[in-house]
Amino acid sequence: MGEGKRKKRIPQTWFSSRSIETTASSPSTEAAAAPLASSSVPGRMGSPVARLGFLAMVLVVLGAAGCGRAKTEDAYVTLLYGDEFLLGVRVLGKSIRDTGSTKDMVVLVSDGVSDYAKKLLDADGWIVEHISLLANPNHVRPTRFWGVYTKLKIFNMTNYRKVVYLDADTIVIKSIEDLFKCGKFCANLKHSERLNSGVMVVEPSESTFKDMMSQVNSLYSYTGGDQGFLNSYYSDFPNAHVFEPDLSSDAMNSIPVPEMQRLSTLYNADVGLYMLANKWMVDEKELRVIHYTLGPLKPWDWWTAWLLKPVDVWQNVRKQLGDSLPGTGGGRNPTDQLLVKFLFAFPVFLLIFCYYRSFLQINKDFTTAFSRSSLCDYARRIYYRYRSGGIPAYSGVGVASSSFVNSSQQFSTGAHSKLPAHLGAISVFICFVAAALSLVLSFILVPRQVMPWTGLLLMYEWTFVTFFIIFGSFQRSSSSCDMVAWFYWLGMAFLAVIVPSLPCLLGITALFARLGLMVGGGLILAAFVTFSSEHLAIRAFTKGCEDRHQPRARNICLLCPHHSSL
Repeated sequence: MGEGKRKKRIPQTWFSSRSIETTASSPSTEAAAAPLASSSVPGRMGSPVARLGFLAMVLVVLGAAGCGRAKTEDAYVTLLYGDEFLLGVRVLGKSIRDTGSTKDMVVLVSDGVSDYAKKLLDADGWIVEHISLLANPNHVRPTRFWGVYTKLKIFNMTNYRKVVYLDADTIVIKSIEDLFKCGKFCANLKHSERLNSGVMVVEPSESTFKDMMSQVNSLYSYTGGDQGFLNSYYSDFPNAHVFEPDLSSDAMNSIPVPEMQRLSTLYNADVGLYMLANKWMVDEKELRVIHYTLGPLKPWDWWTAWLLKPVDVWQNVRKQLGDSLPGTGGGRNPTDQLLVKFLFAFPVFLLIFCYYRSFLQINKDFTTAFSRSSLCDYARRIYYRYRSGGIPAYSGVGVASSSFVNSSQQFSTGAHSKLPAHLGAISVFICFVAAALSLVLSFILVPRQVMPWTGLLLMYEWTFVTFFIIFGSFQRSSSSCDMVAWFYWLGMAFLAVIVPSLPCLLGITALFARLGLMVGGGLILAAFVTFSSEHLAIRAFTKGCEDRHQPRARNICLLCPHHSSL
C-alpha cells in the first residue's frame, strides 16, 4: 500500500524509461524488501504502531534505492530529430559534464532517431525522452524546418523548475549554472533585434504552453520556424533588461522574477559573427557557449575544421568522448570505421595489382629481349627513324591555342596534317570534367563525420585515383616513359595539394582570407591544368604517329599511366 502511494508521487511525464526500470528492478530494493514482505503477514501486524513502522521502513528503503536516480529540479535540454545530429548531442553533453555540472541532461528524440542512437545517448548519461513532432503550420518555409515547432514542447516540461535549452550545434566552454537564476524566459538578442532560440532559459508552464498552441496558426513567423514564432510571441523582448548573473542572492530575491531577460553574447557566441571579423565581439576568455550557426559548416563535418578556427574547440571535446558503447570513443561510428578502412585500402590494393601485372610483363619482355627477332625489330626501328628524320619532340614552351591551327610550324613531317583542330580543347574539357567528377565522387564516398585529417587524406586519395583513371584513359596512346609528361602530371598533383593548404601554411585564420587565397591558388591551378592537358594530348598524339609505322613494342615502364601495346 505504501509503495503504491509512493509511486503516485513520482512524475512520469518526462521521466526516462531507464530511470523507471532501475527502480523497478533494483537489486537493493528487492533484497531489502524481502524480509519486510515476510513480516507483512496480517498476524504479525496487529497494532497500528506496527503498521506505521512497517510503512516508514518501506519508504526509507524506496528512498535509498531511488537516491541514485533522483532527478534534479533543473535540467539541460536539447532536441534530436535524426541521427545526423547525434554526434553534436554527444559532444554537447560531454562539454556540460566537463564544467562540473550534475544537473539532469534531457534529450527529446523523435521517431527519426534510431534505437542505437538512443542507447548510445543513454550510455553517455542523457535522459532520453521520446516525443511526437509538432507540425509546422507555415507552408512557406525551408524544408529542414518541417519539425522545428517541436521545440515549443520545452515550455511544457513542468516536472522541472527551470530548463536551459541548447541546440545540438552548441558547445559549453565554461559553467553556465548561473543561467538557472534567470527569469521566466531568457534568450540572446541577435542582429536585427531578433532573439535567437538556440540558447534559451525557460520556466515551464502548462498555461504558457497552451497559450502558445492556441496561437501557433495565427502568429507570423519571419523564419517559417520556431524562432520566428517566438519573436512574435515575445514581441516586447528587445526591451527586456539584460540578465546580470553577478547580482547577489539578496538583490535577486528583492525584486520580482522578470518575465523576460536578455542574455549576453557570452552565452550564445555566434560563429557567423566571428567569421565576419575573425574574432569574437566579446572577451574570448569569458565565453560560455559557442553556437555553430552556419548551415553547411557544422562542426562535425570534416571539411569545416579546415575553414573555421572555432571548430578546433569542438573537435578537442570530441576527441575526449569515451567508449560509451564499443567503438564509439572519440566520436567514432563503428559503421563509418569499416567504410574508412575499405576506402583507404582499396586504392592501395588496386595500385599493387596494376604494378604486379606490370612486373609480370617486364619478366616476359626480358625473356625475349635478346632473341633474334627482337634484335631485328630494334634495328628495323632505328632504320625507319633514320630514314624519316624522326618526329621531333613537341615543344611545350610558349604554345598557345593557335598552335593547333599553325601546326605546320611545329612538325617537320606529315603528322601535322593529321593533328585534329580541336584536340587541345577536347583534352582541356575532358580534364576539367574528370577533375569535377573526381571531387564529387570523393565527397560522396568519404563519410562526413570522420576526423578532419582522415577526411582530407581520403578525399585526396580518391580524387587522385579517380582523376588518373578517367583522364589517364584519354592519354592512353602515350607509350613510353616520358619525363616531360610526368612533369605535367606531378605538377598538377602538387598544385592540387598545395593550393588548399596555403591558408594553413601561411597561418591565415580568417574565413574570407582563406577562401580568397584558395580562389587565387585555384586560378593558378586551373591555368596549369589547362596548359598541361593541352600539351599532354598533343604529346600523346605525336608519339602515336611516331610509333605507328614502327614495330610494336611493349611499354614496360612501371611509372607510365598505361601499360599497353601500341
